[in-house]
Formats: sequence, structure tokens, C-alpha cells
Amino acid sequence: MKKLSYILLISALAASSCKKDNYDGPTAGLSGNFFDVATKALVEQDIIRGTQIEIQEKGYVVPQYLIVKNDGTYSNTLLFAATYTVKPIRTNFIALEAQEVTLNGQTTLDFNVTPYIRVTNASIVKSGTKVIATFKLQQNVINNVNKIGLYAHEDFRVGEPMRQAETERDLNAVSDPNATYTLEMDIPTKDQLKTGKSYYFRIGARIDIGEARFNYAPTVKIDL
Repeated sequence: MKKLSYILLISALAASSCKKDNYDGPTAGLSGNFFDVATKALVEQDIIRGTQIEIQEKGYVVPQYLIVKNDGTYSNTLLFAATYTVKPIRTNFIALEAQEVTLNGQTTLDFNVTPYIRVTNASIVKSGTKVIATFKLQQNVINNVNKIGLYAHEDFRVGEPMRQAETERDLNAVSDPNATYTLEMDIPTKDQLKTGKSYYFRIGARIDIGEARFNYAPTVKIDL
């Protein structure tokens, strides 16, 4: 009899655990763009270890994180309707204050930001067995530029954390706004790059501020 009672109890618990819950699913979303406040261009990012958006629902301790895409846009269409504290973190632009956003359906939230560095007058061309990048730097903060780089990958999301080949230079100084910087990548010395294939190349520069991420010029596709 005890054995039968035990079996009936287990069966009841299993049946109750399989019942459908009454909570509504996620019906809201948050998307938008990061615009350069001066040029109105999208502020490009890294898809790996790039800028994220921390969102924390009121009443919950653990935040969520939205990934910002390479082109400076973001989107998450599966959030719960609620009020959130929203703040971009680990950025490549001057920090923004957190703000409260109430999500009811799909909501657009754009950010107008000042990049730490603008990579301007960028040119990336193939010349013989080399890929040559030339560019200027416009700083918007007084900190040193600690590194500049030319990065290559067969994926368009190329960047400093996602590269098959690179040419980098440590500056560790305030950049000269009148100087034209040059970085060269010698293709025969880069084992990961194969002639006859196409690759994406991207110029980046990083400011010397805490967890600052790289600032970029747009990618250029080149056939080797």
C-alpha cells in the first residue's frame, strides 16, 4: 500500500510539472543605431568584444546584454514589456549616462555619440604584393592613441579581435591631425591569406582609456 501511494504521489508531481505556465512570452523589443553626433554616420563596432548595451529590468538584479553589430546597429525583438535601465558599456565613444526606457511593443532607441577617434580620409588599396592603408586620425579626447592597425579576414566582420592577418603599430602618443598614417601588409608573409581569394580589410585605432574599444573606418573588400 505504501508503495502504491508513493507511485501515485510521483505521478501527480510529474503531471503538475508538465502543466503549461500562465506567463506571457516576450512581446517587446529594443533596436536602434549609434550615430556620430557630428557626422551623422554610424559608429562602427567590433562584433567580438565590442560595445554592448546593458539593460536591467526594474525589480530584477541580473542585467541582460545586447550585442552591437559591426555597422553600429543593434536589435533584440524578444524582450518582455517592462521598464528598463539602459546604458552602453565598454564603448568606443565618450560615455553616456544610463536612461530609463519603457518597452511596449517594438521600441527604437538611437544613441548620438562622440567617438573617441574618427578614422578619416581612409584608403586601402592593393599594390603589387602589398595592401597599403593610408588615413588620418581625429581625436576627440586628450588621451594617447595607444595602437593603430590594419586587419584582414575573409568575413566582413573583420576587426582587431577577428582577424586572420594584421599589421599594427603602437603609437602611445596624441595623434597629429595633419599627419597621414600608413600601414602596409605584405601578402607573401601572411600565411593565412591566399592569393586568388577575396578578403575584407579594415583600419582601426584605439584610445588609451580603460576598457575602450577600437574605432574604425569602413571595411574594404580586395581580391588578392
